[in-house]
Amino acid sequence: MSMTSMPDSDAAMFDVAPVSLWLEDFSGLKKLFDQWRREGVADLRARLAADPKQVKACSEGIRVIKVNQRTLALFEAADQAQLAANLGSVFRDDMLKTHVEELVQLWDGRLEFSNLAVNYSLSGRRLDIQLLGRILPGHEDGWERVLIVVEDVTERETARRRLAVSEEYARGLFQHSPVSLWVEDFSGIKRLLDELRERGISDFRVFTDVHPEFVERCMSEIRVIDVNRHTLELFGAPEKETLLMRLGEVFRDDMRQHFKEQLIDLWQGKLFQQREVVNYSLDGTMLYLHLQFSVLPGHERDWALVQVALTDITARKKAEAYLEYLGKHDVLTKLHNRSFFVDELNRLERKGPFPVTIIMADLNGLKNTNDLLGHSAGDELLRRAGEVLGKLVDKPSHVARIGGDEFAVLMPATGLEEGQAAVAQIQTLVELNNQFYSGPAVVLSMGLATGQQGERLEDVVRRADLLMYENKRAYYSATEVDRRRHKAAVSP
Repeated sequence: MSMTSMPDSDAAMFDVAPVSLWLEDFSGLKKLFDQWRREGVADLRARLAADPKQVKACSEGIRVIKVNQRTLALFEAADQAQLAANLGSVFRDDMLKTHVEELVQLWDGRLEFSNLAVNYSLSGRRLDIQLLGRILPGHEDGWERVLIVVEDVTERETARRRLAVSEEYARGLFQHSPVSLWVEDFSGIKRLLDELRERGISDFRVFTDVHPEFVERCMSEIRVIDVNRHTLELFGAPEKETLLMRLGEVFRDDMRQHFKEQLIDLWQGKLFQQREVVNYSLDGTMLYLHLQFSVLPGHERDWALVQVALTDITARKKAEAYLEYLGKHDVLTKLHNRSFFVDELNRLERKGPFPVTIIMADLNGLKNTNDLLGHSAGDELLRRAGEVLGKLVDKPSHVARIGGDEFAVLMPATGLEEGQAAVAQIQTLVELNNQFYSGPAVVLSMGLATGQQGERLEDVVRRADLLMYENKRAYYSATEVDRRRHKAAVSP
């Protein structure tokens, strides 16, 4: 662009206008456009995109005739001459890119054009401007006079850019959060709960107990607005659409009870909640999750925007379950341990059901096997004994390893005859086990006792123990006799 003088008769036209005004000559641009049309150019935008240097050629076809005082103040110029000498500093960088929009509007035959552009003051300060242009009447053929109105919108655009940066930052935090985030609309649920209150329902827990279908209806009213990337990874979904189509596979089984409790909290006005829940990934894997639910600020009256954060605690729950298992089980035999046996014995004594039959069993020959063949062979005998006893019982009966070579079977609601049948079954299973394995034979000495309601089960254990030790002594006595007979038979 270049700047030329304007006749004095026109000087007062806009000098005192409160907005920045430019009177310009676009005739050079008009001639350039006419030449391009003769050359067969049909799409100006495509031509300028293919050769960005042509934008500058268009700009050079425009001459500035006159600017007003508001323009000089806006661009920090002392006078028109200073502004004219520094137009290259005013119209630069982003200006050439946005200038394309004005050029295309003129190319398309419009006598008015507008654009949001960027200029710079002479001190280098960025100016966001709203530009409005009009080819003045009488100059439609040659474009010799064009009036440009420039509005300074820097403050507005700066705020808009800051907001965009803030939104992008928030979006980045949402998308890249290390926990699963869901943005949901609970307004449908709010409406249903309000309708219940209007009907006079006061005890919501009782209502949901009587009408479980209401919980299902509320679940169907949840509208998922967005989820982040970690959610897709956690639930094994290739994209958001697939996850949303298969939500019935994610929220099922135990989730209904958790959701019922969530509804009860909402009914009571708890708009921030935490609880542990169970969901499922799309491949069916059970996920233990810590759920944080929050109605977002500004939506307390309609619940139209809520955030749900899910932290995967599956590994922690598995570790807790394993530790609990170790606390109640014997690692070697996978049977319950003595701690469980004592707790269960006390529970049965308090609550029954009676009669309670207890079988005490002892693995014969363990020390001898350890001494002669090593502890690995002894451990194998213990595992096999546990295998036999474990196959015998089903809940509510339990079997436990209560000592080095001692085992106990607790059989609630079981009489003496059923207990004797169980002992016979154990002996049968032991014989089968010994046929299957080639190592030392499993031999169990067992004692049986049955307790009635009101009887101390410790006394029942003691009676069964005494019978077991009698059988054990009989076993070792018979073994010693057999050993001596064998020794005498082989002696010279």
